[in-house]
Formats: sequence, C-alpha cells, structure tokens
Amino acid sequence: MTTAGSRCPSNLLPPDSALMTLHFRIHSLQRVFESSRFGALYLAAAIYVAISATTGLILSVLAIRQGQIEASALLAVIPIGTLYDLATCLYLFAPFALYLFLMPQKLFNSKAQRLFMTVVFSATVFGLMYLGAVEYYFFDEFNARFNFVAVEYLIYPHEVFVNIWESYPVARALLAITLISAVLMWRLYPRLRASMLQEEGFAARWKSFAVFAVLLLAVHAAVNINTGRYSNNRVANELAANGIYSFFNAAVNSEMDYPQFYITVPADEAARRLRQLVAQPNSTFVSGLRNPIARHVENPGQPMPLNIVILLEESLGADFLGAYGDTRGLTPNLDRIAEESVMFTNSYATGTRTVRGMEAVSASFPPVPAEAIVKRPNNENMFNWSTVMQKNGYSPTFIYGGFGTFDNMNYFFGSNGYRVIDRTDMPQPKFSNIWGVSDEDLFRNAIKVFDAQHARGEKVFSIIMTTSNHKPFTFPEGVPGVPTKNGGREAGVRYSDYAIGKFFEEIKTKPYFDDTMIIILGDHGARVYGKEDIPLRTYELPLLFYSPKHFKPRKVDILTSQIDVAPTVLGMLNISYDSVFFGKDVFKCDPKDRFVLLNHNRDIALYDGSKLTELNFRKTSNTYLYDKPGNRQTKTKRDEEQVKNAASIYQSAYKFYVDKLYRWQ
Repeated sequence: MTTAGSRCPSNLLPPDSALMTLHFRIHSLQRVFESSRFGALYLAAAIYVAISATTGLILSVLAIRQGQIEASALLAVIPIGTLYDLATCLYLFAPFALYLFLMPQKLFNSKAQRLFMTVVFSATVFGLMYLGAVEYYFFDEFNARFNFVAVEYLIYPHEVFVNIWESYPVARALLAITLISAVLMWRLYPRLRASMLQEEGFAARWKSFAVFAVLLLAVHAAVNINTGRYSNNRVANELAANGIYSFFNAAVNSEMDYPQFYITVPADEAARRLRQLVAQPNSTFVSGLRNPIARHVENPGQPMPLNIVILLEESLGADFLGAYGDTRGLTPNLDRIAEESVMFTNSYATGTRTVRGMEAVSASFPPVPAEAIVKRPNNENMFNWSTVMQKNGYSPTFIYGGFGTFDNMNYFFGSNGYRVIDRTDMPQPKFSNIWGVSDEDLFRNAIKVFDAQHARGEKVFSIIMTTSNHKPFTFPEGVPGVPTKNGGREAGVRYSDYAIGKFFEEIKTKPYFDDTMIIILGDHGARVYGKEDIPLRTYELPLLFYSPKHFKPRKVDILTSQIDVAPTVLGMLNISYDSVFFGKDVFKCDPKDRFVLLNHNRDIALYDGSKLTELNFRKTSNTYLYDKPGNRQTKTKRDEEQVKNAASIYQSAYKFYVDKLYRWQ
C-alpha cells in the first residue's frame, strides 16, 4: 500500500542496507580519484574508456541499422573493444604516469604545477571527445577505424583540414564539444584538485607506478593489431578495434618489411612462378639481367603512333555509369562514349587510394603494402609507361588539377620521365576548391598543352588526374543538374561526366583528334563498401579505350586490372618493347590465366575471376570463392598454389623496389 506522497511502492524501495552499500561503493570510488596523486591518472583513464566505449557502441548501432553486422556481433565486439580500449589507455597515459611518478612532492603541490595540470587535463578531455567525433565521420567515410589513410592525411594538413571543414559541420561539433567539456571539467575539478593536493612519498608512488608498468608490459606482450580479428566480417573486426590503437599501428608500419609480415616462398621459386604468371606468347625472357622478369615483347605489324591521353578520374567506380548497369542517369556523356569505345566490362582497381591507381596505370606495379611507390623514397628512374613511350618518340606529361606536392605526385612523375603541369601552371581558373581547379579548367589547360605539343611536332602521351569528384563536392555555377554545393557524390559524378563531355566537344575540333586514343578509367571506386576484407564489388572500374576510327567499338569481358592498361595499349599500337611490367596485354594471353592484384589497408590479394586469395598481416592467408552476380564471398579451403603465386608477386615487387631492380637491368 502507498501513501499519497509516495513516489513508488514501498516494497520497491531499496532497503537501508542496500542504500548504505551503494553509498559506500560510490564513496570508495571517489576516494580512488582523490586519495592519491595518481587519482588524476585514474580519472583521465576512466574518461577515455567511457568516451571510447561510447564511440564504439554508436558506430556499432549504425552498422547494425545499415545491415553491415548482426546485433549478435556485439557479444564479441564489446568485450574485444573493451580490451583494446584498456590497452590503448595504458599506452596513451604512460607519459602521464611517468610524470606523476617522477614529480617531486614540493613541485607537485605548487600553484604553477596545479595550473599546468589543470590546463593539460582540460585539453585532454576536449581532445578525447573531439577524437570521438572525428572517428565517427571517418568511419562514415571509410567503414574503418583510423588507418593508413588517417596517417597520410596528417602529412598534408592544409588540403585535408580545409576539406574536412568544408565537408562536415566542424564548427557546430567544436562548439558542442567545448560546452560538454566545460561542463564535465566543472563537475570533475573538485576530484582533480583533491588528487593534486595529496602528500605522497616516493615509496607510495613507486607502488602505483610499478602496477601500471606491469600492466603495460603485459598488454604489450599479449595484445596486437590482430588480436581482435575474430570474424570474417571486416566491419565487425573494425568495430572491435580501437581508433587510436589502429592509428599508431598504421603509423609504425607505414614502411613494412614485406618478408617480416607476409607469407613468402623461396626466392628461386618466386622468380620461376613470377615468370610463368607474366609470360605471354609474344614475349621472350632476357637472360643475364638482374630482374628475373625482364623480357622483350614483340608486337607484329606496323606501329600505330597514336596520341595517348589517359583520363584518370577521381573516385569513378563502374557502379555510377549507365553503360555498366546503373539506372540513375548520372553519366550520359560517358555512356555515349562507351558505345564508341573498346569497353572493358570486367575491370578492377588495385586499391582504394589515388596513389594506388597512379602506380598501377603509370608503372604497371603491384599494390605492395603499406605505401604506394608514388609516396615512397628512392622512387626515381623506375621502369614505367613513359620509359617505353619516350623511346618511341613521345613527350610524356602528367597534368594534375591540384598542387602536385600532395602525395608526392610531382616528384614521382617528374623523376620518372614526365613533364609535370599542375595547379601552379593554371593561374586563373574559373573555379577551384581546396583539391584543385575544376575538371573543366583542367581539361581546357590540358588541350592547350596538347595544342602546343602538336605545333612542335611532338607525339602526345599524357596522364590527366582529375579532382572534382571529391568532398567537399563544390562545383561551378550553371551546370545542369549539379548544385554548386551540398550535392554529394551523385553531383560529383554528374559534374565529372559533364566536364568529360565538354572535353570531348573541344578536342574533337583539333587536327590531331582523329589520331588520338583517349583512355578513361577511375583511380579507384568511390569508397569501400562491404563486410569483406577486400569487397570486390567496390573495386570495379569503368575502362574505356576511345579511338573509333582505329578500333571497332566492342565489349571485352576479359578480367582486367589497372596494371594491364599500359601493356594492352602498347599491344594495340603494335609497339614492340623491352619490359619488366607486372601487367600483361589482355589480348595476347589466355583469358583463363588472368588475374588482378588488390590492396586494402594491410591486406593484399590475388583474384583470378573465381577465387580470391588474400595474404594478411602476420603471415596468414585465406581463400574465398567469389560469386560476382550475387556479390558473395564464401570461405573455402586455402588454395596453396594461389597463395604461393600471390606471395611470389608481392614479395618480388617489394624486392624489386627495395633493391632498385624495377629497371631494365
């Protein structure tokens, strides 16, 4: 029975003993934070774990709503995530623990030290909350915790931070985080101050620090980046990870020693397998050279010295083109061009970053982890497409809409036979954003370059890298169906298609147009969607060879990769050449012997049209059967031959680069 003033039935009220127990526990927890100078450390650790756990839970709920994981996955994601959070916490606050241990008592109790610690603690709370918000948006974009992409972004802060500012509600997020941090500090300051007023001798401090050090050493020995890879669902593994832990792991391993981390085969066997994999009926291996795949490729017939222009389109996956099955009508110009082109319907990117597309197209080089060769040191004078074209009378150019210092593009192309033209050579664009000039401006400038080359009697060979189809998705005014901002990816694709249409309109008026082949392909897909370590559907690219006066339009269903573009074009032009390319002419080999090479973060793979064989970090591997129409990967018995083939390719590519063997030598 209840009285009129009761808030709940009396039989539901906790007994006095329960209230006393609860009060005692809360009081005891408060004493942990207040009774020792290390209380500040415990308080910071508790805040970090709470923020990190909340971030992980929010990301998991979103993934469940989007159908990327099942709710049952939380039974593993939460405990594994907690383990990573605790491990990261120990690493993150190790300097703070050392500071608290070494700080003399007199100095520790000084007003200056208390002010310093209060400021640092407040900044830490703000920073941890800000990182939680950043990780939310990073996961939304990449379906991953902080990885190599995040590390790379910090190398170019101007472009990246301006892009983030224009793409996301940064100001509102900063304001909200500032207010929440201020309220949190107001509530926590009494406990922080109490911990800073404690008298604690060296012996007592030593005991606390020793416990911390033992825990840190235990975590270092027991936990690594693969500890949480419990599932075949890539997204579940990412959710079980910790963003800060993943970030520092990526930073430390950005220059990986391939043999240390991945499956290898004996060097002689690798060379033998590699020669079998790159062999063509019209190629002959050359003995006496250091590179085991050095060969002469003989393409019979009269050479056809067409101008070659490659449009390497930012983030243009096959899933956006009507010619490849899309029904949104985003690419009317590309769809018309496809009808007049040699259209490859089974073509793949090697990776998920622009530099991966560049290394594959320009150098026919595999996507060896962790960095692309475009960004690595000692990448000068490598064998690449321009090496062959220069010997055949061409004048190679690399034309980029942004500042080519980004991702080391200017240095790579400038050191490998190309004349570089970038944004600094386009002083008055009609429109630009943080990534570069608009595609219209880029193409107009490119045609001016080609006009000048034609006037000098030079043969054109050019790689043009676009930028417009990228966040923040801002575009010139007056483009039908394309808002100037806030149009998202679809607006980016529409604008890219519009600019390509304008490019074709103008170049068709040029006297050199009839003798020009224009190649259109993406640098990579829009983003990585899917549960798998390497979601193959997101690697599919459009690949169009446009030269209808010289090559009859048709569809080619042969499995093709970006690394096959150069040798295939050279074959179509009947150019004979010496080669160390990893790619092959798709028209000169048995379609049953085709393969493509793929990379995503630390994972690398070989796909042969039916099986996907992955080589994973820490010398592990998996084989999957791939149902392309259903976009399903089914784990199967490991294909030992394919594992050895994949290892032979990747370990050889790594050796060629490190030992400077990717040359004709």
